[in-house]
Amino acid sequence: MHRFTLDQLATLRTVIDEGTFEAAAGRMHVTASAISQRMKAMEQAAGQVLVRRTTPVTLTPAGDVLLRYARQLELLEADTRRELDGDASGAPHPLIPLAVNADSLATWFLDSLVGLGEELGATFDLHREDQDHTISLLRAGAVMAAVTSTRATIQGCVTEPLGLMRYRAVAAPALVARWMPRHPDLADLTEAPVVTFDRSDELQRAFVLARTGGEGGPSHYVPASHDFARAVVLGLGWALLPEQQCLAEIASGALVELAPLHPVDVALYWQRWNLTSPLLDSVSRAVRDAAAHALHPF
Repeated sequence: MHRFTLDQLATLRTVIDEGTFEAAAGRMHVTASAISQRMKAMEQAAGQVLVRRTTPVTLTPAGDVLLRYARQLELLEADTRRELDGDASGAPHPLIPLAVNADSLATWFLDSLVGLGEELGATFDLHREDQDHTISLLRAGAVMAAVTSTRATIQGCVTEPLGLMRYRAVAAPALVARWMPRHPDLADLTEAPVVTFDRSDELQRAFVLARTGGEGGPSHYVPASHDFARAVVLGLGWALLPEQQCLAEIASGALVELAPLHPVDVALYWQRWNLTSPLLDSVSRAVRDAAAHALHPF
């Protein structure tokens, strides 16, 4: 393997975290020219391009490999410093990037981090992504661990089950009266407006296909979990909501459950780097504990 200096590897991490050479220079207290020179030296040593000079900067496949290496070294350095010092006081706070799907982030995941940053002397960089796509961030080295629906373990990682996130098909009473007069017949879902998180959200479409054999109605895209749930309560369209976001509203009558006998369970897993790391072990343990209280068991 080509030799890269710690300054070069730290520069690569910072460029990706900040998005531009100029922002990375500001964070590292050097000039943008110095950042550019370090990146050029790394690319000469690697014999290939590592980053695409876009805004924000993106990685090539070779850059993915080096970013993963850089983050692993940073994590090992933080673990070593904690072991030598006995605590994290006065030491730089290591950044722990994690990928989490939006619904977990909005309902249970943040509970796992309460007090953990102070305990570990660390900070967290949360990347919100669909549970089917968080694994790509882990594979690229952008994050150290991910909540994912992918059970198959990627190279260099370990996987453990977290639990089942249960969703309920719900709609506002006024929307049911307007678009689903034959409720509980689900055939009307092929015409009724639906709220969809973003273009990668297939949950509602798959539900309609499984229950009716048809396609869903027109979609409203609302790419924020809290606003997504509020849009359903306000009657913009029907959708599948996590139980944590709809059970109280079902009980109060603010929402109507469309298919009580057909909840949708999404299996969630925790994939993390296969490294011996007290810091990452502590994060994983906290995530497991929070998931055990919030999710349904397998």
